[in-house]
Amino acid sequence: MTVTLSTGTWIEPDEPVTPPPGSRPAYQLRHEFELPGPVAAATVQATAHGIYELFVNGTRVGDLELTPGFTAYRSRLQVQSYDVADLLRAGGNAIEVLLSDGWFRGRHGFARTANGFGDRVAALLALEVTHPDGTVTTVGTGPGWWSRPSRITAADLMDGQQTDLRQPASGWRPARPVTGGLYDDRRRLHASDAPPVRRIQELRPVAVDHLPGGATVIDFGQNINGWVRLSDLGPAGCRLTLTHGEHRAADGRVDTDHLRAFDVTTGGPAPAGQVDRVVSAGRAGDVFEPRHTTHGFRYVQIDGHPGRPVADAVTAVVVHTDLATTGRFRCSDDRLDALHEAAVWSFRGNACDIPTDCPQRERSGFTGDWQVYVATAALTHDVAAFSGKWLRDLAADQWPDGRVPTVTPNPAGPGPSGIAFMDAMEGSAGWGDAAVLVPWELWRAYGDRAVLERQYDSMVRWVGYAATAARTRRHPDRAAARPRAAAHEQYLWDTGGHFGEWLEPGETPRPDPSADHGIVATAYLARSAHLLGRIAALLGRTEDAARHRALAAAVRDAWQREYLAEDGRIAVPTQANHVRALAFDLVPAERRAAVADRLAALIAAGDHHLGTGFLSTGMLLPVLADTGHLSTAYRVLLSTGVPSWLEMIDRGATTIWERWDGVTGDRAQGSLNHYSKGAVVAFLHTHVAGIRLPADPGPGEAGYRRFVIQPRPGGELTWAQAEHDSPYGLVRSAWRLEHGRFRLDVEIPAGTRAEVRLPDGRRIDAAPGRHCYDAVPLALPV
Repeated sequence: MTVTLSTGTWIEPDEPVTPPPGSRPAYQLRHEFELPGPVAAATVQATAHGIYELFVNGTRVGDLELTPGFTAYRSRLQVQSYDVADLLRAGGNAIEVLLSDGWFRGRHGFARTANGFGDRVAALLALEVTHPDGTVTTVGTGPGWWSRPSRITAADLMDGQQTDLRQPASGWRPARPVTGGLYDDRRRLHASDAPPVRRIQELRPVAVDHLPGGATVIDFGQNINGWVRLSDLGPAGCRLTLTHGEHRAADGRVDTDHLRAFDVTTGGPAPAGQVDRVVSAGRAGDVFEPRHTTHGFRYVQIDGHPGRPVADAVTAVVVHTDLATTGRFRCSDDRLDALHEAAVWSFRGNACDIPTDCPQRERSGFTGDWQVYVATAALTHDVAAFSGKWLRDLAADQWPDGRVPTVTPNPAGPGPSGIAFMDAMEGSAGWGDAAVLVPWELWRAYGDRAVLERQYDSMVRWVGYAATAARTRRHPDRAAARPRAAAHEQYLWDTGGHFGEWLEPGETPRPDPSADHGIVATAYLARSAHLLGRIAALLGRTEDAARHRALAAAVRDAWQREYLAEDGRIAVPTQANHVRALAFDLVPAERRAAVADRLAALIAAGDHHLGTGFLSTGMLLPVLADTGHLSTAYRVLLSTGVPSWLEMIDRGATTIWERWDGVTGDRAQGSLNHYSKGAVVAFLHTHVAGIRLPADPGPGEAGYRRFVIQPRPGGELTWAQAEHDSPYGLVRSAWRLEHGRFRLDVEIPAGTRAEVRLPDGRRIDAAPGRHCYDAVPLALPV
């Protein structure tokens, strides 16, 4: 819903000289006003270029954090509304905004680039007060507002926050009413359409270590996104440094070297950031809580305290989007429960207003990460509005030629950023396909036809971009080997910058825009074109549906001609390419068994360790289970050693790592909170517990109107259970092996039906209610 804030004018703080990135203070913006009588009702609407907190008569308004949130600010800027009637009074009142850089002009992304959306921060506010006699008083930002630097002397989402509690209040100077450019575009102002960011949970230390030299390291026992609240600040003038990290070095200190990206201008390592600083005023009751930054961390190292900070003085505050938990899983293997918990925590740490890749090094809305994980997230949390908000930004950032950027919201907007290696990779297959795959998964999970309608143009433009690239360009290596193009090559997408499978075990990740990733890109073009045909049909766009289906069939045929032999051998015989071929239905029915058998053989040759990378790891186990290799799926799931999921757990992971060997001894590498590999926990819900949505639901089936309950026991598990709070109510599947018999308890909500598939081969059309089934299991995989 568009809002105008018609009584407010944008204002900037008085900032004659702009400090360098990472050193910019938070500003106070203040206005005093009179109300002629008592207050019957009062609402304030507010937004900012930057991050703001709002105060009325000295009281902080609401419990939202990091407002107005992160969006494609040039196209969409969220506005929050607050009821402030209880905070106002007849007579004199004061309203104040605390404003910092945030995502708008703070550092962002791998390159840690500042000023992504502009080089000035600003605020916009409108207050409407209704009095008992029906008269209305309005107050808005504009002339008569004042500004000054606050005690927050520096605030940056990546670098951290610095606060000097001794700092005396400096003199007020007039704030600057501003117009022109973005300030004049009120069409981009929208009411918040997704759950807000809040302080969700608090963690107490599980260990406190005092190191030689005076440093204290606090272990909270869990890797999170958020900040630390500190109540013991030492005597006046005490300067404390809080360094946040996911790992400790051999000497016990917090290690952030593995989180350092490289400086794109020099090639040298960039700072890791995640450092807060506070100078104590020596006042009893002072507390440091840095709400204008966030960090990804399990540990915090406190330097500079003359004493020894104790556990009671330190609290970790978990901060992320306030998403409702909708799914739960438990089983007889504690390690799988720990894996599930790690994946959930990893997602929570990366759901800070947008779906990010990691909460420390980049903090960016990588399209590929959410494409890979959204279906899993929808099993454990309500991500409908969260994803819908992000998809609006994806469409806003889409380039004129239809390509989807790697990151959204994207500071560059719908065009190049000027950073050559990043621009060369924009529009990568598997990343840009989020434009189609994410709305499709929302349809499956929530039955939301509106999101398909709203994103339809974006989907068409993306598939059109990929199809045009396939039709108009050939990879130089293919052209050299086959000077005369085969007829099917017009449907091979083998040019442009692609990340490929990315991060396969043993691979050194290096984006190479000249590499031929046609076997991956063509597969994704076939998949997205097929789904777009299904979506067009659902929306009643009959001609579009026929056109997209024809494109999908031609691309599928081209993939087969180029990459699949008659005996089922795949030209680039990696695990990932076999998984994708089967998951995307690229293989003719008569050759599926041969391809699946070769996938299982590749895995067996690797001692039942996976060899998949970023894009296909989440699809591996379902593909194995659904092609007759359930025992292999369980062996991979329960394997240890590198690479494996349980090796992460055995090495102490509390979130999912970016690299399979993220921690080896005292050494860490890469992010230790990257949820993409955690997509495996969908298998725990859909196959181990057995709650499965139709792969291709129609209008009367999507959103759990129709579903399957089919537990697939194995791996020496003796029981498992999952629950899901569907749009229609609780879905539950709980099975147990007792005395050689299989017992299944299910719960089906009103308004739905389920097909229950038992291990003895029976299929039962189950009506709403609670049901119990007994069956003698067939031979179970181990």
